[in-house]
Amino acid sequence: MRQAETVTFGGSGLDRAAELRGDIPALAAAMQDRAARTVVLWRGKPLVAGEDPLSLVRLPLDHPVLAEARGAPVLLGREEGAARFAHDISGWEPEGLDASQLGGFVDASEQVHPALAPGQRFAELRRIMTALSPRDAELAATAKAIHGWHAGHGFCSRCGSPSDVAQAGWQRICPKCGGHHFPRTDPVVIMLITHGNSVLLGRSPGWPDGMYSCLAGFVEPGETIEAAVRREVFEEAGVRVGAVRYLASQPWAFPASLMIGCVGEATGRDITIDPVEIEDARWVSREDIAEAFAGRHPDILPARKGAIAQFLLRNWLADQLD
Repeated sequence: MRQAETVTFGGSGLDRAAELRGDIPALAAAMQDRAARTVVLWRGKPLVAGEDPLSLVRLPLDHPVLAEARGAPVLLGREEGAARFAHDISGWEPEGLDASQLGGFVDASEQVHPALAPGQRFAELRRIMTALSPRDAELAATAKAIHGWHAGHGFCSRCGSPSDVAQAGWQRICPKCGGHHFPRTDPVVIMLITHGNSVLLGRSPGWPDGMYSCLAGFVEPGETIEAAVRREVFEEAGVRVGAVRYLASQPWAFPASLMIGCVGEATGRDITIDPVEIEDARWVSREDIAEAFAGRHPDILPARKGAIAQFLLRNWLADQLD
């Protein structure tokens, strides 16, 4: 697909500096470099600044706010010859925090730490992802995904003992049984299912009124991508799918998925939804999709900006899937 690497969170060409992860002297030297910087997270929210454009903040490693960090930093990679890390300060409790605003479909709340410069604040990545540059978006998503993995995998899955961070944050090792554990990414197929001039869209309970998107689901053990597309579409909407091909992928750190975008051709239009899986599914014409993107459709909102679903639909409208 010609536009495959223009998807949000992809294509910035970040040097991940994997050779430094196990080289303790080189890693120590990288941390002592005055040009080294770190990305800071609070409960998965990256620290950003500015309005238009919005930028991901990179702090020096001696910044006082890092005293709030829980655990060691993670090496994200290298920019302009200097290392980039990620710190997590989720242990900090903002004064007057309204926790009810956190974790919703759209979290508009922003948190400001008193030790940070004016204009610097923590913001929900899903809300701001399209306002960031490709590099800033990749760094933020990587930091969120890897710290999220550490937060949920502090114990060995083999023996249950507490595990230790290794390889600059890219591994956990159990000191008791010697088990090595690596960051997990779950493969998810997301599919643009077409039939003639229409595309199959669905919606999940809890989404904003009128929002529809491409169907999606996890790839199961022992299953190919193509088989997962056919299975998920039939399970959710009762639609049979014939030919399937891969289009593009998107790392999706909510919490830790790789969205595998595919296009598939339906063999019929009859829909029988599984109400446990989705709330509704419908065939939507090319003209209606164009109206939805323009904000003029009476009852369909397009998929979230920055999500691969909207990327696929926009390229389908523009005849750029090849």
